[in-house]
Amino acid sequence: MTKKVLLTGDRPSGQLHLGHYVGSLKNRLALQNSGDYTCYVLIADVQALTDNFATPQKVRESVYEVALDYLAVGLDPALTTIAIQSQIPAIAELTIFYLNLVSLARVERNPTVKAELTTKNFGAGVPCGFVIYPVSQAADITFCKAHVVPVGVDQLPMLEQTREIVRSFNSYYGEVLVEPEAMLAEDEQSRRLPGTDGNDNKMSKSLGNAIYLADSAEVLWEKVRSMYTDPQHLRVEDPGHIEGNTVFTYLDVFDPDKAEVARLKEHYQRGGLGDIKVKKYLFEVLEAELAPIRQRREEYMQDLGYVRQVLEEGTRKANEVAAETLNAVKTAMHINYFES
Repeated sequence: MTKKVLLTGDRPSGQLHLGHYVGSLKNRLALQNSGDYTCYVLIADVQALTDNFATPQKVRESVYEVALDYLAVGLDPALTTIAIQSQIPAIAELTIFYLNLVSLARVERNPTVKAELTTKNFGAGVPCGFVIYPVSQAADITFCKAHVVPVGVDQLPMLEQTREIVRSFNSYYGEVLVEPEAMLAEDEQSRRLPGTDGNDNKMSKSLGNAIYLADSAEVLWEKVRSMYTDPQHLRVEDPGHIEGNTVFTYLDVFDPDKAEVARLKEHYQRGGLGDIKVKKYLFEVLEAELAPIRQRREEYMQDLGYVRQVLEEGTRKANEVAAETLNAVKTAMHINYFES
C-alpha cells in the first residue's frame, strides 16, 4: 500500500511551547510512528522573516531551537524529513507561479491573514511578503505533493487557499498537483490550549503566557504557581468554579488519570481544596511529561553538529522531491524550454 504524504511545520520565532506540543507535536509523533505516512516537517524560516526581516539572526537561532524541540519530543530523522524552507529554492519558484492563480483581494480576505494583520501593528507598512504568505504556504504544502496537513482551526482558511490554488492550477494545466486534506486534533481543548494568564488567549510567546518545552523545573513551577484560577475562590473552604479555570483546563488535557481529575473537580467545587494544592498536583503532572523531553533536549544541545547534520540531510531529501514537483509543474505549463 502506498503511503500518504503528510506535511506540517512551524515558523521559527523561538522555542516551542506546550500549545505546540499538544496541538501538533504529539500528533506528529503518533502519525510518524504509525507507519501510514511519509512525513515532512518544514521549519518555515521564510515565513518567519515576513515579520522579522529586520532581525534575521533571531530567525537563524530559532531554527536550531525548533529543531532541538523536534528531536527532544521524539521526531525521528529516519522516519520524518526535517527541512529548512529557505534552503529549498523550488518553493520560491512555485510561489511565483501560484501568485498568478490568486487575486490580491482573495488573499486579503483570508481570515487568518486579516486576524494576524490586526495583531502585528504594521500600519500602512504591511510587507508584501506577509500578505502573500498563504500563497507561499501553498508552495510549502505542494512541493512534496502532500495529501494530509495537520492544522489548527485557525489555519483552516490557509489550507482552503491552498486547495483553491491546486484546483486552479490543475484546471489550467492538467492534474499535476495534489489537493490536500486538513487533519484536526481530535481533542478540541488541545487544538487551542489557553495561555497561563486565563485571558482566553491561545498560548503565545508574544503574550508572555507560554510554558516552553525547554523550561527548567524551577521555571515550570513558577509559571504554574502564577496560573489563573477562580478569582472568587478566596478561601480554601469556599466552593470554586472549574469553568474558565486554567489549572483544570490543563489537567483535562495533560493528566491521564481522568478519575483523579474528576475527584479534584468535585472537591474544588464543593469547597475545601486550595488553589496551591491543585497547582502542585498540576506541576507534578506536567513535570512527569516534560522532564524526559527536557533531558533529551539538553543532550542534543551538547551535539549541535548532529542537529546540523539532521537539518542538512533532511533539506537535501526535500530538495530532491521539490525538484521533481517543480519539473512536473514547468512541464505542464510548457515552460521547460530546454528539454527535448
